[in-house]
Amino acid sequence: MTSALRDQHGRSIEYLRISVTDRCNFRCVYCMPAEGLPWLPKQEILSYEEIVAVVRQLAPLGLRRLRITGGEPTIRPDLPALIAQLRAVDGIEDIALSTNGVRLPELAPALRTAGLDRVNISVDSLRPERIAAIARRNLGFQPERALEAALAAGLEPVKLNMVVMRGVNDDEVVEVAELTRRLAVHVRFIELMPVGEMAHLTDAHIVPSAEVLARIATLGALAEDPGPARGNGPARYLRISGAPGTVGVITPMTHTYCGSCNRVRLTADGRLRTCLYGDHEVNLRDPLRRGDPLGPLFVQALAEKPLAHELLSLRVGGLRALSEVGG
Repeated sequence: MTSALRDQHGRSIEYLRISVTDRCNFRCVYCMPAEGLPWLPKQEILSYEEIVAVVRQLAPLGLRRLRITGGEPTIRPDLPALIAQLRAVDGIEDIALSTNGVRLPELAPALRTAGLDRVNISVDSLRPERIAAIARRNLGFQPERALEAALAAGLEPVKLNMVVMRGVNDDEVVEVAELTRRLAVHVRFIELMPVGEMAHLTDAHIVPSAEVLARIATLGALAEDPGPARGNGPARYLRISGAPGTVGVITPMTHTYCGSCNRVRLTADGRLRTCLYGDHEVNLRDPLRRGDPLGPLFVQALAEKPLAHELLSLRVGGLRALSEVGG
């Protein structure tokens, strides 16, 4: 790891989350206002060639891992073409995708062929009517089909993300965790983050991870698991006795994990955001389009990366919705 990719607090930054679009085919209650947001004009969004150019300049500094996000990344046309171009960049070791899964049954084989390594699928419920209520869109989404497509294509480890909301879907925690007893999948339970215009989802809706794990423990003894599910993020993983898969918890509200943060984010319009909930960001798009080198800007951005987020005080740097930065 080069010193260029260490921030002012000594943390190694080798992981970039890339938002390829601000748009989504869902309007999830915790992620985006029901009416959506003012979409970015096309000319402000980075082209695939520009995204690859950013990665190509940062890889020699030590960038190794990428995650493609949105909005919903699979609604951007020809996403496999971007994956293939990123896979060709020297130094990039891992490319992952975060998706709501709606288009995964049709796209999974092409994404894998293009070079995608693995996938995270949002599964906030297993019940069709509840999926439609949380997403505020009824697209006939069947999580099982997305899961089967990912496994069949070899996009492993396959991770399922469930944002747990009291009184909304928390009664399904055990049911979703039970998937890990049948399949080699990794279910992560995420504490609700009431951000920006989603702040109407109050503390009363937050289910602490300790409570989630206590419910799951009714299925069997839980043991810490250091296995293949452990990736680039902050999840803690455990395995139910005898299960092929694991359960994990992500705890932005009850236990911040800023001390081990290893990532920065590139927004769809080319801003480098050094903290999901902070207000520090650097415009890479305009220098890129002028032909200026990005390395010095990246190094300077890391030198200014904050030690910890301000989510608990809900001072989130003008962030209106999680969909703006891909979570």
